[in-house]
Amino acid sequence: MATECPPADGSAPQQREFDSPPPMCIDPERSYQAEIVTNHGTMTAFLYPQRAPRTVNNFVVLARYRYFDGLTFHRVIHDFMIQGGCPEGSGRGNPGYRFEDELPEPGKYEIGSLAMANAGPNTNGSQFFIVSGGAGMRLPPQYSLFGKLIGGLDVLDAIQRVSTGSADRPVDPVVIESVTITEE
Repeated sequence: MATECPPADGSAPQQREFDSPPPMCIDPERSYQAEIVTNHGTMTAFLYPQRAPRTVNNFVVLARYRYFDGLTFHRVIHDFMIQGGCPEGSGRGNPGYRFEDELPEPGKYEIGSLAMANAGPNTNGSQFFIVSGGAGMRLPPQYSLFGKLIGGLDVLDAIQRVSTGSADRPVDPVVIESVTITEE
């Protein structure tokens, strides 16, 4: 069964497995924001549908299927980034499909940038990261950049400071309680 566009109001039942990348469900000419509620507070991101339409579409569709709700930021590295969106919490999971990169120009990652985590070229799925420091800003342009925090930088900073153990996993889980998309 092909992935379908979910209702914009987020009323679709939660789904974490898909057979294929979603069709284009967003209008790249509209504005999209994501409210990312965590157990450490709320972050708000402005998404870039004109720069990365497939990537924004993917994130919006997954959020509207409540894919991210209850997942964790499973990898946290101070002064670099926080990474989440893995359905297994292992860093190896995906939604059942991969899609192509939409890479930025060099030097475009900033504190608060949202980008897709990947396992090499054109292996995007559901895992994303938020740049939290200088090391993340110096990344080569190998990760699809699709948004930036416009609120909650204090929450990002608090999360990047949590205690971590093996594989940069937070000792106490950092939970994504919900991701809600607004469209204008």
